[in-house]
Amino acid sequence: MPFANFKVPAQTLTAKQKEEIVTRTTELYVELYGERARANVLVLVEEVADGGWGIGGNVLTLEMLGGSVSTDTGTEV
Repeated sequence: MPFANFKVPAQTLTAKQKEEIVTRTTELYVELYGERARANVLVLVEEVADGGWGIGGNVLTLEMLGGSVSTDTGTEV
């Protein structure tokens, strides 16, 4: 079963953006493995709490990255 796991900072993607990740990732697997793979592609979009991740030994926050929080309506706060 093809599997993709995306870990993203919490509340940075709208529901529509998450849907797009799932759809486009599924389409990529179908391009690679053929239509038979579609029904078995598992895509997981996990939201990580702000400050709950890091790179190179440094904890990162959304503020540090200069990002903004998106609501499920697609607007940024």
